[in-house]
Amino acid sequence: MGKQSKKIAIIDYGAGNLGSVVNALQRFGYNPSVTGNASEVLMADAVFFPGDGAAGATMQSLEKSGLAAAIKELVKKRRPLFAICVGLQVLLSASEEGGEYGCLDIIKGRVRKLPPGLKIPHMGWNQVKQQFRHAFFTDIPDNANFYFVHSYYADPCDGLVVAGLTDYGLSFCSVIISDNLFATQFHPEKSGEPGLQMYSNFLKIACV
Repeated sequence: MGKQSKKIAIIDYGAGNLGSVVNALQRFGYNPSVTGNASEVLMADAVFFPGDGAAGATMQSLEKSGLAAAIKELVKKRRPLFAICVGLQVLLSASEEGGEYGCLDIIKGRVRKLPPGLKIPHMGWNQVKQQFRHAFFTDIPDNANFYFVHSYYADPCDGLVVAGLTDYGLSFCSVIISDNLFATQFHPEKSGEPGLQMYSNFLKIACV
């Protein structure tokens, strides 16, 4: 099957600029569909879940639209899913942002505020230390720089899902890999060649 026959969905829950993700995927010959329809998401061969804004508002929108259940079903069926920034954070059990919010509980753990004394949000380029070899990191040097914009970080209970670490006041989880679930705290679409390579690697994994 050719690239044009593959169904690539980008989840739209009403927040964030999705155009840069669309442009990145089109560079590889794919024609992604931006959708807030849970049924369309479930029919896709691979799904991107870019997150923007606060975890609580994100969860409210996902629950209202039925996308929360769809994301859980994707993971249950081991369908390739790439979550980004707040998309990564809401995969965890709960977030401390704005109080206490229950999240998708796909990855056990909590989302915590970056420690005091730092410039918040953490904005700009920072290194990602790869924790193990994986096709997701093909042709991406260890300690490559990626672009971050966030004030909270994911703290998974299971260290085995932590595929990348980044230092900013502490060493925090910046990449999660669990079966066919991939997630980054940084924005690959804003991270130059390493970010585009990461998208390419995911698409090769997802669309073989």
